[in-house]
Amino acid sequence: MNKKNYIFICLALFLSVSLFGQQGKQKRADTLFNKFSFVKASKVYRELIENNYNKDYATRKLADCYALMRDPKNAARYYKSVVKQEKVPIEYYYKYAQSLRGIKKYEESQEWLERFKDSGGVVNTNDFSKDINFISSVFSSKQQYFLDRVRFNSKYSDFGAFEHNGKVYFASSRDEGVSVKRLYGWNEQPFLDIYVTDVNNKTNVDHTNKVIGDVNSILHDGPATITKDGKTMYFSRNNFNKNTEIKDKKGLTNMKIYRATWVDDKWTNIEDLPINGDEFSTQHAALNKDENKLYFASDRPGGYGGSDIWVVDIHSDGSLINLRNLGNVVNTENAEGFPFINNEDVLFFSSDGHTGLGLLDIFTTIKGENEKNIVDVINLGVPVNSNKDDFAFTMNPNGITGYFASNRTGGKGSDDIYAYHRVPLLNVEGVVTDAINTKPIPHAKITLFDENNQQIAYVETDEDGYYEINIDRDKDYKIVANQDKYIEDYRMFTSKNIQIELTTITANLLLNPIQNVVKLAELNTIYFDFDKHNIRKDAAIELDKIVDLMQNTYPEMVIRIESHTDSRGELTYNDRLSIDRANATYEYLISKGIDPSRITEHQGFGERRLTNGCQDGTNCEEEAHQLNRRTQFIVIKME
Repeated sequence: MNKKNYIFICLALFLSVSLFGQQGKQKRADTLFNKFSFVKASKVYRELIENNYNKDYATRKLADCYALMRDPKNAARYYKSVVKQEKVPIEYYYKYAQSLRGIKKYEESQEWLERFKDSGGVVNTNDFSKDINFISSVFSSKQQYFLDRVRFNSKYSDFGAFEHNGKVYFASSRDEGVSVKRLYGWNEQPFLDIYVTDVNNKTNVDHTNKVIGDVNSILHDGPATITKDGKTMYFSRNNFNKNTEIKDKKGLTNMKIYRATWVDDKWTNIEDLPINGDEFSTQHAALNKDENKLYFASDRPGGYGGSDIWVVDIHSDGSLINLRNLGNVVNTENAEGFPFINNEDVLFFSSDGHTGLGLLDIFTTIKGENEKNIVDVINLGVPVNSNKDDFAFTMNPNGITGYFASNRTGGKGSDDIYAYHRVPLLNVEGVVTDAINTKPIPHAKITLFDENNQQIAYVETDEDGYYEINIDRDKDYKIVANQDKYIEDYRMFTSKNIQIELTTITANLLLNPIQNVVKLAELNTIYFDFDKHNIRKDAAIELDKIVDLMQNTYPEMVIRIESHTDSRGELTYNDRLSIDRANATYEYLISKGIDPSRITEHQGFGERRLTNGCQDGTNCEEEAHQLNRRTQFIVIKME
């Protein structure tokens, strides 16, 4: 092997390793984004931009991160770059408009809102007069949560389910099968106890499934949470310990959070925590990922009203210090409760004080740039929320499955446990590369076909040769890449039987250059009269030249037709007019004997690709407008 080849191979290996590292970094960023960890995701997207890897995609996601973190200044900064990208989804016009509104650039915001509407977007006319959460559509635009059957609900109240080491723990008032039942006067149901059953249990859960030990009392017990090592339980209980019930000045028995330890195969050593009080309730314990913070709900003095979400630090010796309220972004004048922290340290909770669909709704939170302060809350939408009470949301460590409770219509009892699974959005992505020099190919045409060979998507690669398309799961696909100077390449792939956690399928494509490819530009461009699509005599002459070229000089030539309009008239009308011009051109060539298979596409682009500066509002002569009323021909294949 000569020195030149050795250097080339080493360089190729280096580039491959580098590319693989960047791909892994992007997948990590997307995973963080899908788990609502926007601060961490934004840092990785910024690194991708700095490394110039899939820059357009990373910029879009970074802008979305800032919008979700309620940072309109930085969101507007990056959306400004995003809206300049070719083939950018039109919803980014709307996002840019709203971020401009957030920094009080109202006139510029209105301009981009109008552009969004002109491009076919639908917007509420009151959007600019109401203080709404303009990024909630990120989570509600496509359903991600789907409900699964739960077999252990009863005709009584069941809620607070969570999984731990193959078991499901939950609170229930199903105290059936005992000789004496004590009823809670509020709703005439038995008092709550904490139960446990196998995750896949399909049999009845009764009093024999209560957790073993001293946790369950004669009053309310539950819901609960357990540390990862299974040695400590935090649980809610009426103010009752050592067989003594304590009432407040009004004669009510408030709730407290107690701590129990697992000793000799049972829960014992019940401990009354210092965060409790006799004159207020403390309940709904939740631990963060590192288990050094305890979140809970309380109507203690110092809150904003109703019950609030609070947090306290847990030291290694179990002591609790630095008690604090989570603030008025989370808490309202009404009731907040049932906090839960997922593996990304994202807080979920229930509230009837934030805008929702009914009574209690389930919300998630967004942290700011410093990852310390919560800057916004987002309603999880349907089907998690309904017009009734929805609460006690938990998520398993996989970030895909979990539980919540609801008293919605159609349940088995007063409160029922609902299981869910999330189906994260799925993309196919890839890089189109020159097979000879391994350089990315910008502006390559990517066409996605379904299993019936029907086209379902069309995009172009960015400056780094990168593309991405949203796809459905459980489908077979074919993806085709072509570019004027290359032989097209395709790949078959499937989204069937893939892990639910997977959010990206990679389909890279290699294009081989072809020789003697010619773009029939100005000489062979044909033109149309204003507001017409019929073939003029001068156009027919040019078309006959193309027919001769395809029939006699290059009998294997394959072309693509692209038609355009000038800027005058409505955008949607011009789109239709350009399609009519493309159809007329196509039909003329077919009528002259050209095989339809030799014309891959005949598309209309309206006024979107003007050849000069004659856009709306510009004073141009008729000759200048004429240059835009055209059809061009692009050679895809010569031989």
